[in-house]
Amino acid sequence: MTTYLLALDQGTSSSRSIVFDAQGRIVASAQLELPQIYPRPGWVEHDPLEIWRTQLTTAKEALAKAGLTARDIRAVGITNQRETTVVWNRKTGAPIHHAIVWQDRRAEPICAALREAGMADTIQQKTGLLIDAYFSGSKLQWLLDHVPGARAAADAGELAFGTVDCWLIWQLTGGASGTGRHVTDVSNASRTMLFNVHTNQWDEELLAALRIPKSLLPEVLPSAADFGKTASDVLGGEIAIGGVAGDQQSALFGQACFSAGMAKNTYGTGCFMLMHTGDQFQTSANGLLTTSAAQATAQPQFAQEGSVFVGGAVVQWLRDGLRAIEHSGQVQQLAESVPDSGGVMMVPAFTGLGAPYWKPDARGTITGLTRGTTIAHIARAALESIAYQSAALLLAMSRDAVARGGTPVSELRVDGGACVNNLLMQFQADLLGIPVVRPACVETTALGAAYLAGLSSGVYQSTEELSALWKAERRFVPTLGHDRAQELMARWEHAVAQTTLPPAA
Repeated sequence: MTTYLLALDQGTSSSRSIVFDAQGRIVASAQLELPQIYPRPGWVEHDPLEIWRTQLTTAKEALAKAGLTARDIRAVGITNQRETTVVWNRKTGAPIHHAIVWQDRRAEPICAALREAGMADTIQQKTGLLIDAYFSGSKLQWLLDHVPGARAAADAGELAFGTVDCWLIWQLTGGASGTGRHVTDVSNASRTMLFNVHTNQWDEELLAALRIPKSLLPEVLPSAADFGKTASDVLGGEIAIGGVAGDQQSALFGQACFSAGMAKNTYGTGCFMLMHTGDQFQTSANGLLTTSAAQATAQPQFAQEGSVFVGGAVVQWLRDGLRAIEHSGQVQQLAESVPDSGGVMMVPAFTGLGAPYWKPDARGTITGLTRGTTIAHIARAALESIAYQSAALLLAMSRDAVARGGTPVSELRVDGGACVNNLLMQFQADLLGIPVVRPACVETTALGAAYLAGLSSGVYQSTEELSALWKAERRFVPTLGHDRAQELMARWEHAVAQTTLPPAA
């Protein structure tokens, strides 16, 4: 039997495909950038057809680089940018609008109305989420209300809604030919604000509150399950789709964080910290979300999550906005050209602030500028902002854990593009006061999807087997005194307090 696994990793800024062997080693990979569409401030869109085109192109390229065909792949795993919302016509397969990306804030008035209607506690208790335009449900309502003819078509059962995984599965399994499967997994469904994570069912009360017809919604399966087979003309043969998880839950799985108290942070476009809480649904008193973890069975598994909206994207802004660097890889060299940020603090609240602050009206600020400030100081402050935001998340998680009689997180496993930046990882360890551990394979988001596909297809027998495969590449140990770390965090919180302008008189 073949033991190669193909992971499709559809992210916010790129589509990637990676072929793994049974030991979790990368055999071949391919990547294409995904164009970003910004129709107006606070709005972010993608072309769903570009999502599909780039993902399919990279899948074929990765197979070709590996010298493999569809017959050599045991199963496909899919991981994806979460909350991003796609609606398409079931008969034609045509999207009714661009995908509305997770960063998009246009649905904030819908969320304000839900809060005013007193839905906050109900939504948090059923979904683990706070009411925010970040999640798919409000984006879906916006599409039905603003795309001409959309609500009537939805009421007639002509439309399908899905997060990006769902859109890709539909396309991979034949799409509008009639064989396309309309399915998702629990981890993606849990990010819609429409899904009861206790029962793993779409919730009638929430659907009514957001005026969403149930006919729009996909079937929900565990993260390791039978999601169908690729149509034979897509990748040159039928391949089982055996694993699906939203990117952050997939990374938690790929980091072998299978038991309560284990935590990871992914440094991508945004930063996402998750701590596994086992089968315990726990709401946060510190601005964190509760979410469904990737699960290999029908038994619900949970995690606490904090989301930073602008992580690695701050480096893209230095490159494309300020033109301070030509390539993202140059940021460490520029930042290291000065010993510290020279008192400069940057809060990159370009689209508001996520957890634990939840300040949708916050805007980016740079404070502490002097006549001696250089672009290198700003670059260092930008890089450090990623660590400050992540530290705020972990401190909030630890407060929740201690309040429940548990212990604070003792080490943080890291992954994602920016975790290769040694300066950033060392500063992260210094702020947190605990080891930051980088694994041998930093592509843990894709690896998690491959592991899930491998579990459902018999390549692996248990999560214990997967834990044995996980290996550390480097441990970053704190070198900063506790008092100094606290002083820096206090300066950060002061900078955050300045990101929201007082209301006009």
